[in-house]
Amino acid sequence: MTSNYRVVPRLSVRLVSNVRRASVAGGLVFAFALPATAQRIDPGPAYATRATLEQELRAGGSDGARLIRARLDSGDFRAGDRILLIVEGEKELSDTFTVSTGTALTLPQIGVVPLVGVLRAELMGRLTEALGRYLRAPVVHVRSLIRVAVEGEVTRPGFYALSPETPLMDALTAAGGLTREARLDKARVERDGSTILSGRVFESAVRSGRTFDGLNLRAGDRVYVPRRANVYQSVQILAILLTVPITIYTATKLF
Repeated sequence: MTSNYRVVPRLSVRLVSNVRRASVAGGLVFAFALPATAQRIDPGPAYATRATLEQELRAGGSDGARLIRARLDSGDFRAGDRILLIVEGEKELSDTFTVSTGTALTLPQIGVVPLVGVLRAELMGRLTEALGRYLRAPVVHVRSLIRVAVEGEVTRPGFYALSPETPLMDALTAAGGLTREARLDKARVERDGSTILSGRVFESAVRSGRTFDGLNLRAGDRVYVPRRANVYQSVQILAILLTVPITIYTATKLF
């Protein structure tokens, strides 16, 4: 596994008229230019709300029931996630911030904003509430990025910062696409060493364009694409194994 870390924001991040990326000390820093007509900024992606997730859970039969429960209990954010924030008229608060250990965001002049148990759909409300204690009627625009590993038979395996509305297939594309040896039908998503998405569910998610948010994925999850079995090598190994008992039998007869 490589230690590469790449930020891959979706084109839907239109909350700024100009976004510049600069490499600083091996990392990526985003610089934003506030738009002249902030009122026309898009409101951001529609993420799954707490009510929607609870409804899915009550309906039953969901393959992701365990993932939904974990999401409702602990929220969507993890240490290392990046949040792109713009507060109109507040230059110091318009930047990219990283969620720290303890699942909190530390903002200049504001301090620590806890994000434990907060869903992505609730992030803007949480930040607006926190900023409202110090600013009069703050106008807030926010996007979040989650850090995931894309590994196995992809051209550029490594860690990627992806927006939650990224379709699962786009994560593979961000990693340079599949190699010739890739076996997509055996691809899987892992969390803490356990498989949480694989087989037909994985294939269906790719075909239907389901997003990271729609699949209840979060930071730290690992997308892995295994290698196809080498048929020629397998035949060679099988041939060797078949000769073993024959050799032993012949040797026994000779002695």
